[in-house]
Amino acid sequence: MDKKKLLQYKALMREQPKLKRELDRLYERLAEVPVVSGKVTKSSDDFPYIEEHLTVQMTEPKAAEEIKKQIRIKEKRLDMVEQERTEIELFIAGIPDSLDRQIFELSFLDGKKQCEVGEELGMERSSVSKRINSFLQLSHNSQK
Repeated sequence: MDKKKLLQYKALMREQPKLKRELDRLYERLAEVPVVSGKVTKSSDDFPYIEEHLTVQMTEPKAAEEIKKQIRIKEKRLDMVEQERTEIELFIAGIPDSLDRQIFELSFLDGKKQCEVGEELGMERSSVSKRINSFLQLSHNSQK
């Protein structure tokens, strides 16, 4: 895990409800796709086979397909956002030292500035920064 990815957490938290709202709107639009009527000619089911003319109702295929395509794209992005968010949360939850875990939660999950984290935990801002950087360096080196 790197700092850049951790800093994405707040943006992911804002993006997730936005994607859900967009998906709701797309599903509503899909339900409202205009229905068109058309006439179809077919043979009757019984002998002698006589031509029958039927009126059928169906959705406008191009409009429905475009909306379905947008839904697939948004659902895929929502899955990615949820996976990335969960990965960050699990990484922070797995930090063994409680002070380091509190620093990461306040800095990345709550989005507080390092000086605010330092005030809350009774530390200097530079100490907060050093603990974040040293933990990330340590976890990066252990992954190699």
